[in-house]
Amino acid sequence: MTVSISPLPDKVIRIKNGLRYEKNGWIYVSVKGSPKERGYAHGYLVVEELRDTYKTLDFTFYEGYGYKRAMFSEITAELFRPQMLANFPELYEEMEGIHAGAVAAGYKELTLDDIIMWNLQTSIDSFYGQLPTLLKGFPTLLAKYGALFGSDGAGDGAGAAGHGEGGGCGSSTINFLGGFGGQRPTKVGGAQDHCSGFIAVGSYTKDGKIVCGHNSFDNFISGQYFNMILDITPLKGNRILMQCAPGYISSQTDYYVTSSGLMCTETTIGGFDKFVLKDPIACRIRQAMQYSKTLDDVTKYLTTNNSGDYANSWLIGDTKTNMIMRIELGLKFVNVEKLKDGYFIGFNAPYDPRIRNLECSNTGFDDLRRHQGARRVRLEQLMEQHKGKIDITVGQEIMADHYDTYLNKINPSSRTCCSHYELDDRAFMSDPGRPKPYQPRGAVDGIVCDTALCKQMAFSARWGSSCGTPFNKDEFCRQNIIWKDQQPYLHDRPSQPWTTFSVVKNGVAGPKNETKKKVAKILKMKFTKKAKLATTATL
Repeated sequence: MTVSISPLPDKVIRIKNGLRYEKNGWIYVSVKGSPKERGYAHGYLVVEELRDTYKTLDFTFYEGYGYKRAMFSEITAELFRPQMLANFPELYEEMEGIHAGAVAAGYKELTLDDIIMWNLQTSIDSFYGQLPTLLKGFPTLLAKYGALFGSDGAGDGAGAAGHGEGGGCGSSTINFLGGFGGQRPTKVGGAQDHCSGFIAVGSYTKDGKIVCGHNSFDNFISGQYFNMILDITPLKGNRILMQCAPGYISSQTDYYVTSSGLMCTETTIGGFDKFVLKDPIACRIRQAMQYSKTLDDVTKYLTTNNSGDYANSWLIGDTKTNMIMRIELGLKFVNVEKLKDGYFIGFNAPYDPRIRNLECSNTGFDDLRRHQGARRVRLEQLMEQHKGKIDITVGQEIMADHYDTYLNKINPSSRTCCSHYELDDRAFMSDPGRPKPYQPRGAVDGIVCDTALCKQMAFSARWGSSCGTPFNKDEFCRQNIIWKDQQPYLHDRPSQPWTTFSVVKNGVAGPKNETKKKVAKILKMKFTKKAKLATTATL
């Protein structure tokens, strides 16, 4: 299949070292230069989205834990700052640039700690349960927050750390990628697992080369912010095209293509409960994408100083060698497999018995009632059904699949590859730690890439859901009053087409750069107009 890459749209906002445009629900941002330069352009161009993000974070943190967001910004930044300054100074400087750009664009209340927390939010699940112990190594934090977490011998403590299986309680309400889903905290920490993915090569694909697909299913209140496509041209290392959220230095959904011919995605490992305070995953994966030339390079970057935070099954393809790799990245245990003919699938549970039994609990690996077991079966069926035919079009169909292997029928639900918790009465699940009936949660996107697109640094993406089903927040909340507290923060996601995005070919800073004052005015007008249109559409 030949996929045409459309030229830049007419309405492009340009500043020094950066540009921005919007298309079919996506915000495309391209930045270049030194860490400070590209970070500054990034922060400046997404300032209104950052404002909206932190407004929602104020709600999700407080509703989920009873603690203010500022506390988590301070704790997260202080825990990881030494590692970032020592091992990732370039990325720390890029975050400083993002902060400076957003402040220059008018977001004066934003702090650097806020940007750090936002970038490392996937690690919060993992360390939250260990705060009673961790705070003892940070005297200032201990004096300020020790009593809240039992670090001084008082209080209840934070409980266990880790990734809760399939949408558990506890710190799943904190992790913005998991987001606030109406669950209330328990003593058990854990993030919700999410995402479906595959990577195939050889006899399974139409041309024998690599095809990789992924979607992110998430609580809508948090997943709605990952509609940004970021093109980064650093002074050193690979150019990167990735899906992310405004203000991010890494993808975290995750989907990447790089100028070294690599494509990369992942699905989280549910029930993972191990953590040590070393390097955060957001920095390790970004370093891997910026500097890796080979699959072995990626393995090295991901495993060096591994914290066990946000444990994933990583699916990576190297178009130079036509080889694919899966890294099941636990903490003590790491399983690496490579193929030149075959496939790997991702469904939020690990194949490695050591990781599944010794570093996880209750993964759903072999339970058809659960989204992990059901999608494990369905993805294997789809790989065999489409053997020898998988290309971009088939990849899009796989990510949009609605077949429920537990009920053996078409049934868009929590168990399908294109996940729809918002349509699921959860009749077959009663665990109070699991996602609730009709929870505003599910697939919010879809991305597919093949070797040909990767070599052009491009991929095909769909915003809203993999299948195109729209989401109207007011209609949903009228039908599901129990979720009405999220209504002021939810975004509508109308049906959008698949769209192919590539890196900007002729540099990001054109001859018609706008003045900073004019850009800030345009960005504010665009964001205000969106809000008004969304309100008017529901009257």
